[in-house]
Amino acid sequence: MTIFKLDKVHSGVTFQVKHMMVSKTKGEFKDFDVDVNGDINNLEGLKVNIIVDAASIDTNNEDRDGHLRSADFFDVESYPNIKIESASIKKVSDEEYEMTAEVTIKDVTKTEVFTVEYNGTSKNPMDGSTVAGFDVEGKINREAYGLTWNAALETGGVLVGKDVKLIANFEFVIE
Repeated sequence: MTIFKLDKVHSGVTFQVKHMMVSKTKGEFKDFDVDVNGDINNLEGLKVNIIVDAASIDTNNEDRDGHLRSADFFDVESYPNIKIESASIKKVSDEEYEMTAEVTIKDVTKTEVFTVEYNGTSKNPMDGSTVAGFDVEGKINREAYGLTWNAALETGGVLVGKDVKLIANFEFVIE
């Protein structure tokens, strides 16, 4: 059994969503934790649990962040965490895996599929530890989780797209 310790300094959880039908707004969640159990030599057997503090959302605009924290979107007072729990991991190629996971936002749980790229391991020259890196990507429909607020545009379309692209990178110290 491998011990995985998340290196938050070298990890991140980001997202992007269409804005006004013509561009993308990007943001990140600053506070999250990832618990991985299993053997680094058997990635298909790993169990992964990710907990994201919804209130830690940061889009570089305090007014927008406040709106995203409100009941119109994440309702962080009632639903403080976003949870992602792996159900299965399947090898697609040498570095690419497909993770099927249960995603819970606002007490709504849906099955989603994420692409996971395993970047291998390396020795940290600063302290001699071994690190492993993973990149994760996926897309969810925010409306399926009750994040349905929107505004119609006079030119047609809506202010906020329904599809949210999730991009995360995780580095672990492994023992």
